[in-house]
Amino acid sequence: MRTVQKYGGTSVADAERIRHVAGRVARRAGGGDEVVVVVSAMGNRTDELIDLALSVAPDPDARELDQLLATGEHMSAALLAMALKAMGREAVGLTGSQAGIHARALHGAGRIERIEAERIEAELEAGRIPIVAGFQGVTEASDFVTLGRGASDLTAVALGVALGADRCETYKDVEGVHTADPRAVPSARRLADLHYDEMLEMATQGSRVMHNRAVELAAHHDLPILVASSMVEAPGTLIHGGPRMEERNRVRGVVDDHDIAKVTLRAVPDERGVAARIFEPLAEAGVSVDTIVQNASARERTDLTFTLARADLRRAEALMERISASVGASGYVADTDLGKVSIVGAGIQSAPGYAARMFRALADAGVNIELITTSEIRITCIVRDDRVGDAMNALHAAFGLDRPA
Repeated sequence: MRTVQKYGGTSVADAERIRHVAGRVARRAGGGDEVVVVVSAMGNRTDELIDLALSVAPDPDARELDQLLATGEHMSAALLAMALKAMGREAVGLTGSQAGIHARALHGAGRIERIEAERIEAELEAGRIPIVAGFQGVTEASDFVTLGRGASDLTAVALGVALGADRCETYKDVEGVHTADPRAVPSARRLADLHYDEMLEMATQGSRVMHNRAVELAAHHDLPILVASSMVEAPGTLIHGGPRMEERNRVRGVVDDHDIAKVTLRAVPDERGVAARIFEPLAEAGVSVDTIVQNASARERTDLTFTLARADLRRAEALMERISASVGASGYVADTDLGKVSIVGAGIQSAPGYAARMFRALADAGVNIELITTSEIRITCIVRDDRVGDAMNALHAAFGLDRPA
């Protein structure tokens, strides 16, 4: 069996945990499996490197920041390879470049273009365990480029696809994917399995257990992903492409996201082409927009509201005065005191009652809904940030997620 294992930052946070991971990898390889390992930076090392960069430059150059941040994963890969060798197992630490991961030169948010896996195949053939630095690739100019926060998951899945692995295993400080974040909802339960679509919605709407681009890539290539704990032996959660089981018609999880800002353009002329003139400059500036709501037109003018990540608000606000003037709006207002809660489950949109039950649960908990957006398997409500925890617990109870399936 060929497996790609990924270990997150908490799993390799210090020397003791690195030795623990080395023991797990050695046992798996000793059982006859071909194992390729992907590692994140140790603990909070990425944040520490960002803080270090900010201490010498208030607005660090994007290329140089990527060269710095890539070293966090290099350290983890080298240390884990050392630990395995000390246990008598042949291993080799590889940077993203040495592993053949080629990415587009979009610093801080690179996209994998291709993987040339010959080096990894050669190391496996020689009996060595490749330990690959996650979160990074190399550009055509031979520069390191990082793939976005949390993207070691993506590295692992991409390598799994390139190497024809039987499955990808991601090991974290949780025992799998839960019905809600256990830190916010104490009654949250581990899910035995999830369909790709369900996990993708949960990841996109705020779940930090899996990177959404990793799930999307795994779904496209039908590569199963096991999410499990590196700390304890537990079954974990299998993410797969089996039947979506619409006949269950139930909510599988409740997801929260506190990284929400809202911008409202006031009195926008209700005429053809206005939306394009609003969102094209934002797209060109790399601002990703989520929910968009346009009010009904009155006197040929309307308010248009959209949400985005708080980190993108500064870039958006730098453009909003010009955008507002260009479309003839009366101005704009921004709000950062927001969060969102989502219910996710295959089939909920094709069965009656789920939206009503969600809205009733929030109303009974005294939580006001500011915006609503839906997909085929998700309903999301934007609420005040300080009420997200109350909303999560109310929805978890309302849909019976605290009870065994």
